[in-house]
Amino acid sequence: MRGKKKAIGVRASRPAKQKRRSRKTLIDSIVKSATEEFQRYGFAGAATPEIARKAKVTETQLYRCFGSKSNLFRETIFKPLDQHFLNYIKQQNAGDENNSSISEHSKRYTTELQQFLTEHSDMLMSLIVTQKYNAGSGYDLGSISSFNTFFEHCAVSMAERVKSQPKVDVKLMVRVTFAAVLGCVMFKDWIFPAGLASDEQIRAAINDFVLQGISANYS
Repeated sequence: MRGKKKAIGVRASRPAKQKRRSRKTLIDSIVKSATEEFQRYGFAGAATPEIARKAKVTETQLYRCFGSKSNLFRETIFKPLDQHFLNYIKQQNAGDENNSSISEHSKRYTTELQQFLTEHSDMLMSLIVTQKYNAGSGYDLGSISSFNTFFEHCAVSMAERVKSQPKVDVKLMVRVTFAAVLGCVMFKDWIFPAGLASDEQIRAAINDFVLQGISANYS
């Protein structure tokens, strides 16, 4: 037929077929995307369509892997933070020396605690925001099993070092101490404006504050 010529030796190009991702790869991609969203917007603010888009999966695939937004939050924020606390307790137990002085123990405790909270501040903030703005989610710091185990460990450790009767119950004291360190770390940029003190000076001031508080409790 006129006007039509058959191309010789030329084949129409086809788009390369994308390699099918494994279930593990899909889950890892979703978790990475969800972690960023939950840390940035909290449980209520994070949107599963956006999480799926960034993970390059469909929302159907997301729910097929995790079942619900609540389960996804548990896997990406709640569960890892719980494991981090368990690991921290193990490290504390491994390096715990009952013959160390209360001042030595306090300094090591607050130094390591500041580092731990700094490393996981995004996860903690996400839980705090979730508890504040989505009370029905069931996720809060008190629900983390290792969180209470952490306090119990600290209370026992302190009681073993100081035999005298404290003014404030040890179980309460360790929680107040933790709250002080947590506040200084989580809201560092608000509390300590630029130029006020160096990071090293701030860490040292927190250590001194905790030690003086513990010492006063037994004086």
